[in-house]
Amino acid sequence: MSEWHSAREIADMCLPGLPHTERSIQRIAAGEGWDLPEAEGRTWRRRQGRGGGVEFHVSVLPLAARAKLALGAAQQAARPAPRAAAQAALSHEEAWAWFERLPGHRQAEARERLATLDAVATITAHDGTSRTLAMQMVATERGLALRTLYDWDALVRDVPREHRLPRLAPRHAGRTCPRAAASPEALAWLRAFWLSPSRPAVDLAIRKLREVAPGKGWTLPSDRTLRRHLDAIDVATATFHREGPDAADRLFPALRRDRGALHALEIVNADGHRFDVMVEWPDGLEARPMATCFQDVYSGKFLSWRIDRTENTETFRLAFADVVERFGIPDHVFIDNTLAAANKTMSGGVPHRHRFKRRPEEPLGIFPQLDVQTHFTKPYSGQSKPIERGFRDFAQDIARLPEFEGAYLGNTPEAKPHNRHKKAGGGRAVPLAEFLRVLEREIAAHNARPGRRAPVCKGRSFDATFAESYAEAPIRRATAAQRRMCLLAAEAVTVRQDGTVHLLGNRYHEPQLVNLIGKQVVLRFDPEALHGSVHVFRLDEGFVCEAPCYADSGFADVEEARRIGRIRQDRRKAVRLLADAEKRLTAEQLARDLRDAPAPAADPTPAPRVVRPLFRARGNAALAATPAPETEESEAHGLLRKAFRQQRDARGGHLSVVPEARGAFHQQEDQDDE
Repeated sequence: MSEWHSAREIADMCLPGLPHTERSIQRIAAGEGWDLPEAEGRTWRRRQGRGGGVEFHVSVLPLAARAKLALGAAQQAARPAPRAAAQAALSHEEAWAWFERLPGHRQAEARERLATLDAVATITAHDGTSRTLAMQMVATERGLALRTLYDWDALVRDVPREHRLPRLAPRHAGRTCPRAAASPEALAWLRAFWLSPSRPAVDLAIRKLREVAPGKGWTLPSDRTLRRHLDAIDVATATFHREGPDAADRLFPALRRDRGALHALEIVNADGHRFDVMVEWPDGLEARPMATCFQDVYSGKFLSWRIDRTENTETFRLAFADVVERFGIPDHVFIDNTLAAANKTMSGGVPHRHRFKRRPEEPLGIFPQLDVQTHFTKPYSGQSKPIERGFRDFAQDIARLPEFEGAYLGNTPEAKPHNRHKKAGGGRAVPLAEFLRVLEREIAAHNARPGRRAPVCKGRSFDATFAESYAEAPIRRATAAQRRMCLLAAEAVTVRQDGTVHLLGNRYHEPQLVNLIGKQVVLRFDPEALHGSVHVFRLDEGFVCEAPCYADSGFADVEEARRIGRIRQDRRKAVRLLADAEKRLTAEQLARDLRDAPAPAADPTPAPRVVRPLFRARGNAALAATPAPETEESEAHGLLRKAFRQQRDARGGHLSVVPEARGAFHQQEDQDDE
């Protein structure tokens, strides 16, 4: 604390026991003898510097005034350095960085202060007026206190003109009084209640806190203080808890991908879109159709699409087959990591599929076989799949057409149109054929519409942008075998006796199928082009041929009968020529060659080396050596057999005869066998 003060400074400090004006302080000094000549240096002294004047020592002040000055000095010593001193210690770069963070009204006030000091400098430089007079003139003109103007001038003293603006900005700290005390547990309870997914109102959270606080013994401030506590929570944190992670992600800028470095068909992306239109399918079922589409990333053009009731592997495979057939093989494909898109038929063997299990023995999918780099994205992510933006146009433009009036359902039950019910004239279902006709027309119009605002389009249409790049891009064309790979595989069918294969009521024939009559083959086909051709494969996946459809003709169609007759006649000639080429020798030549051939030599019969004996003696040798007459032996043998059967039946199947009879019986059986 300074011990010497002028009358003006003493008046401005509003000390107790002293007046608050400079003139009154001077009268007290003269009356009490503060400025006596003999007291110079003890009670007063002459002021050094500009303006001169007299300064008084604090010892002449009343006791209450000296006590307040001492208390103020102690508080000033404990207080951190003032902002003005802190700002003066900053470098010019730091001062400008601090200035940029200030609100606009404080920056505007700094510019007004600088303009005021510039006016003083202008008057001094051009009119030759003294600086003191110039300061008084500007302060009077602008309604400022002269002391204030001198304070501004002190802030920018010895500071270059280009760096004065941040030094003149207001440095008040704003609210400095401490907030009312609150229990930390109460504030934590308030935060937990308000940061719940149900998103309760602030008033509800504060009201429930006041109901709980008395039982917990918590100290609570006013409602305004509690509101300020919730307002101080970070916006991202509050959004994460109250609205979810996805809402918190939307607080940060999305990634903008530059497509200028790409070319046509370099990257394609695919996804499914369900139209909010009721469609009647051929089997009579009414359901909303699901479109599986492929889009070129560079131009935004829709390259192919297939329609089915659900998003499945077959629609993805056929839609990709259309891209390969019409345009070529892309280098990269972006698809969702869903069961329908990330199926093993398309992406089998691809690393980092994050779906199913990747086994070394599993067959490669279509993408790796065609060397298409597969990238999996999150569903409903428009940042990684531009096709989501095109689907928004489909939902707004195609589904609401007049052709679908009464069949439009709305994207949510709340958005259902008022005429959806049959009583209001709606409730109808569009036939599938009509829906496909309108869809094909509108997608073509979507691709051909000019005025696209994408940087690569430059106001042109998707078709024009794609065509320009496609003409100069290195396109990989698919071979016939690669195109057949993308078609569906049907169940095994049997080649019939007329050399045809039947599929879904259609007949297909090719002469090569005659060699496979009665055998099973596999057909690859496009289910939406059954009147075209099918590709025939053996069961071991070997390609056989491409069989066209053998369509039926009308009963009285003479022209078709003549055409088939000519085809049969040409085929008969071709078969005759082929048969003649295979069989060059006639039957007479074959017979003559057989007649002239030498007869085979007779094979001599060898003499037998093993001779079977005619008689073999068993049992009683005397009986065996004495032959009986033929008639008597036969009669005796019959009687003996009859006796044995009777004895066997009487004894329950067990025989018991004298040894002589048993020996004679066995001897006779052996003779009969020989």
